[in-house]
Amino acid sequence: MTVSLQRPMSKATDQNCLTLEKVTISYGSFEAVRDVYLDIPRGKVTAFIGPSGCGKSTVLRGLNRMNDLIEGCSLKGRVVFDGQDIYAPEVDPVEVRRRIGMVFQQPNPFPKSIYENIAFGARINGFTGDMDELVESSLRKAFIWDETKDKLKQSGNSLSGGQQQRLCIARAIAIEPEVILMDEPCSALDPISTLKIEELMHELKKTFSIVIVTHNMQQAVRVSDQTAFFNAEAVEGGSGKVGYLVEFNDTEKIFNAPVQQATQDYVTGRFG
Repeated sequence: MTVSLQRPMSKATDQNCLTLEKVTISYGSFEAVRDVYLDIPRGKVTAFIGPSGCGKSTVLRGLNRMNDLIEGCSLKGRVVFDGQDIYAPEVDPVEVRRRIGMVFQQPNPFPKSIYENIAFGARINGFTGDMDELVESSLRKAFIWDETKDKLKQSGNSLSGGQQQRLCIARAIAIEPEVILMDEPCSALDPISTLKIEELMHELKKTFSIVIVTHNMQQAVRVSDQTAFFNAEAVEGGSGKVGYLVEFNDTEKIFNAPVQQATQDYVTGRFG
């Protein structure tokens, strides 16, 4: 039997929306990332940066149990959300993903109308209010209402790449999560669309906590309040590399006064 998560604690008593305690994530016998301790704050944008293969996206997907959908993937340790371990056996992963939404690297609208892209998930999650109002509100919050209000019956796939990504953000917003995870949401977009998404993130953090994985360090500087730098080291025996968290701090400190030499090397382009 599964149970829903507890309702959120007061922000006054808990400044962190997610806490990782000694988190190790493996694919079969291979450890992708090891022993991560991390407090992700409420109401801010937290960026994950680091070289390819260091475990950034793996950790991100671990924050709402998306890794459960990958055969052979397992997690040790605890991921605490509003005081409760989301990996406890009695917790419903579907409820976790409702309250911790996700936007992926490639825009992935449902093969439905723009209207139904918003309404479908809300309906499944039991929304019984004014659907027209919810659709408009969600599209407005994602800065795409003016571009879609006259073509709500058209396919979401008829939009440009940047518009599709904002539609996917609107879809995530519609089910009223508390946290939004973004896995390189701008990597497939042109510079103008990227700037629109970045402007959107600044607005969304007034309502949601956001965690973004990005390879674009300038983007991390522009949008994030705090940054976690991940790296990877060779495993004994030559069986690959395991990711680990090097440093986590205010974004300004990570980029201007990092504590670790590896962080300094990475943010200044001297990383080997």
